[in-house]
Amino acid sequence: MRILKTVLLVGGIVLLGVLVHRVGTAAILQTLGRLTWWQFVLICVPYAAIMAVDTLGWRFAFARDRAPFRRLYRARVIGEALNILTALGSVGGEAAKAWLVREDVSYEESVPSVVIAKTTITIAQALFLCVGIVVAWSALDVSSEILRAMLWLLFVEVLAVAGFFGAQVSGLVAHGGRLLKTFGVIDSVAGAQRLDAALRGYYRNEWRRFGLSVAFHFMGWMLGALEALIMLVALDVDASMVTATAIEALGSGVRFATFLVPANLGAFEGANAAAFGALGFGASAGLAFSLVRRARQAAWVVIGVLLALPSLLRGRAAAR
Repeated sequence: MRILKTVLLVGGIVLLGVLVHRVGTAAILQTLGRLTWWQFVLICVPYAAIMAVDTLGWRFAFARDRAPFRRLYRARVIGEALNILTALGSVGGEAAKAWLVREDVSYEESVPSVVIAKTTITIAQALFLCVGIVVAWSALDVSSEILRAMLWLLFVEVLAVAGFFGAQVSGLVAHGGRLLKTFGVIDSVAGAQRLDAALRGYYRNEWRRFGLSVAFHFMGWMLGALEALIMLVALDVDASMVTATAIEALGSGVRFATFLVPANLGAFEGANAAAFGALGFGASAGLAFSLVRRARQAAWVVIGVLLALPSLLRGRAAAR
């Protein structure tokens, strides 16, 4: 898997280089030159609200409220930062989230919550993509290729969500554990059986919390559209909230479909260049928008690493 991701990363870098070469660095820098430092600071602020509502989405992925919101919020910020930093590794931020709330919640509860939250945020993402398709079709003058691409992305995402959800409610987690034991990959199926029981119990008995988890994650995706609008305004792109919603929905679908590509490098930039070109803003604006989002992402990665340092230092001290 690491070799595949490395190959995809190299391919993404090559694609990004080709895009920059074809569009021209002068045009991209001209658009980026409109952004001031205080506007970039303002751009970074909405992500704090996105993290807050997504943290509530994760909180309702637990069968009971056990961990305080502050600890969940910190764990989510750190986990998302690690997901980016360990894009080529085998252990990412999802495991870190469960580990960071261990003082309040046992692994038997935190691990299923991470799986359920990943499910509900993906369901919310598919709903958000539906909203983007509707607004793009009804209110924007975009090419049929863009709409067709969004429909295909929705189709792929719905299939993936259905399969992922079906695997959890049908007991495939426990069956998979037994299969792995048969081939000698694991020694015991007890962990897989406990995870299977927790997942199936949640989906059978906690439909209210499940619905709230989806709702809060959907709110997070909608706040992402607001964040996109702020970026567009800062780059002096004449866009509305409807346009920002369509752009963000397309970007979310591309990020989902290219999840194997580390940080969606190249694919995300290419989709934005095509979308901005179809909307009449120019491919250079699309690449500039992508770079600003990458910069915001980098800023929050730094925040996540700084928040993680105390836990890492305590863990090292305990190991010694």
